[in-house]
Amino acid sequence: MIIDKQTIDKVADLARIEIEDKEVDTLIADMNKILTFMEKLNELDTTGIAPLIYMNPEKNVWREDVVQQEISVADGLKNAAKHNESFFFVPKIIEK
Repeated sequence: MIIDKQTIDKVADLARIEIEDKEVDTLIADMNKILTFMEKLNELDTTGIAPLIYMNPEKNVWREDVVQQEISVADGLKNAAKHNESFFFVPKIIEK
């Protein structure tokens, strides 16, 4: 697969990023290098190799999820700019 300007524009549109015209030539060269490298990887024989899911074979040790009162409500609200006895007041950010 060869990357061209139309492909760069399509990828930029899908990623919702703006690319200037002067950057296109550099991106075409870089993306073609990446695809060339990936094609070389496809030439490798990977039969008998287990897929890598995690970087190390260790399993995560989960703790029980226990609700604890770490700080009091008063301490939690101590540095809040606006609050009442139990809640933070924040500015409205969604308008109807």
